Amino acid sequence: MNYRHLGRSGIKISELSLGSWVTFHNQVGVDAAVEAMAAAYDTGVNFFDNAENYAAGLSEEVMGAALKKLGWRRGSFLISTKFFWGINDSPNEKNTLNRKYLIEGINGSLKRLDLEYVDLIFCHRPDPTTPIEETVWAMHNIIEWGKALYWGTSEWSAAEIIAAIEIAERHHLHKPVMEQPQYNMFVRRRVEVEYARLFTDYGYGATTWSPLASGLLTGKYNNGIPEGSRGDLPGYEWLKDHLTNQNAIAKVRQLQGIAADLGTTMAQMALAWCLKNPNVSTVITGASRVGQVQENLKALNVVEKLTPEVMQKIEVIISGGDILG
Repeated sequence: MNYRHLGRSGIKISELSLGSWVTFHNQVGVDAAVEAMAAAYDTGVNFFDNAENYAAGLSEEVMGAALKKLGWRRGSFLISTKFFWGINDSPNEKNTLNRKYLIEGINGSLKRLDLEYVDLIFCHRPDPTTPIEETVWAMHNIIEWGKALYWGTSEWSAAEIIAAIEIAERHHLHKPVMEQPQYNMFVRRRVEVEYARLFTDYGYGATTWSPLASGLLTGKYNNGIPEGSRGDLPGYEWLKDHLTNQNAIAKVRQLQGIAADLGTTMAQMALAWCLKNPNVSTVITGASRVGQVQENLKALNVVEKLTPEVMQKIEVIISGGDILG
């Protein structure tokens, strides 16, 4: 396993990491989570991503129970959680980044994870109804209290992130140091264009999600949505248009030829492609079983195969901006 700094922060994070979205609780119970996390950890993965609203808090409970069974030394791994949507339906507990919600949110997450602190906390989406200054102060306080070590954003615009950084610098507060954006062969513009100055001027880190475009880049949706797949799960009907995008599927079929020439899978090539971007701190992967964890980790051996010539062949296929919205 290779490790990269989280932007210009001092913390080092494994190039591939394991996330719990969709899988934990929905597809994976505590025992299976233990097996998947152990398989990743034993290969050097040190970052495990979560969020308050994943499975309405139950994903954090599964991860917390798994961590208790695994008994790892706390300094050897990183845990994240994220706040915005909330898990309760009241005016100050959903779709917000107000101070009350953020402080109650971190307390709830720590209880569910059964941890004294998490390493990374994210504002899961921007909140146009709460002053950014209020959010920055709340995140600063959470870090000062030792309940989290670093904070960042997820799917914020570059302008919103720069505003938060400047507020923090003006008041000598802990500033955001990382973003969690979607990034894959089909969704590129934000990371490669909009955030360019964040990486060069501010040293922002990136813990990217959906490297396989919810499985589309594996090729398993080329002929429709298989029974039992993510696109077939209750509550994920919104993914169906995305997973049946015929333009994207046509490009996947072309990309599979390049992967075959490299002697690798489409999924491993897609993960390796994300790692070729030096501004990516870690690529968050998902897995519902140990075999998937092991297959994903083989992508580390594919990175060196993506020579400039191969990258250009891929670019010819995927160029033209974001293929998915």
